[in-house]
Amino acid sequence: MTGLAATLRDWLARGEPVVLVTIAEARGSTPREAGACMLVGRSAALGTVGGGRLEWEAVETARRMLDGGPAVEALGMPLGPALGQCCGGHVTLRLERADSGTQARLEDDERREAERRPTVLLFGAGHVGKAIASALAPLPLAVRWIDERAHEFPEPMPPCVQRVVSANALDHVTAAPSGSGYLILTHSHALDFTIAAAVLDRGDAAYAGLIGSATKRRRFEREYLARGRDPAALERLSCPIGGALKGDKRPEVIAALAVAEVLVNALSRPGRGRDPLEEREGEGKSEDPCSYPHPAGSAGHPLPGRERV
Repeated sequence: MTGLAATLRDWLARGEPVVLVTIAEARGSTPREAGACMLVGRSAALGTVGGGRLEWEAVETARRMLDGGPAVEALGMPLGPALGQCCGGHVTLRLERADSGTQARLEDDERREAERRPTVLLFGAGHVGKAIASALAPLPLAVRWIDERAHEFPEPMPPCVQRVVSANALDHVTAAPSGSGYLILTHSHALDFTIAAAVLDRGDAAYAGLIGSATKRRRFEREYLARGRDPAALERLSCPIGGALKGDKRPEVIAALAVAEVLVNALSRPGRGRDPLEEREGEGKSEDPCSYPHPAGSAGHPLPGRERV
């Protein structure tokens, strides 16, 4: 997944002035969390601090800074009627004209954020595997896509998904970090069962998902128990994956449902590490960008609900 640091590096190298907008503090109900940030140039913006009038005000303020305003500014934004928003919380934004020091700090934050991402192992590069890999790609997860058939991987690969050509699936289960998620959908039912059994035997998966049907699950359960395994471990198995919507077996639909299951379990697991914003008071971690093109606007009008802090 591409972060803001690469774009900031490119804009600075071209001599384009840029402001980094960061949510320094978020209290109550807010559209983004503390640490979320965006880049604002004279004619483009990248990333988001929550959209709506909040973001419009941030962009307008940033562009005034680019046209001779202060190098650093802080804005307190109550998200109520004065801003035309009903979140009810309060956001403090920090805006700074970016330079090489900003660039170095942003790269460091992105590196640390990437290190905290939960690992997901996706076994199988068939039609459902391809749909799942594409759905996982933009999410804050470290994805390893494993199959012994090199020709099954698409070109180009989904961004930030690691391709692993390997016939030794169990080695990757053994080497996976604690708290990883597993999606098992290979070309072989026997291999699926072997991988799933190894995952359940570990006992530390954030998510263990096996493609199939109710019949496939019953067969796996019989084989698993026949080998003397712990019956309680079967409660940790999701099979079939993406089964919340009955009757629609399109790969993209299965992928969307399965990835939602993975995301909820992987990101809600405790002990995922400290946030870079917590580690460096007053500095925010970077978030993965969504592109929001903005025309170069005229100076905005101060709102009653906006505070300079």
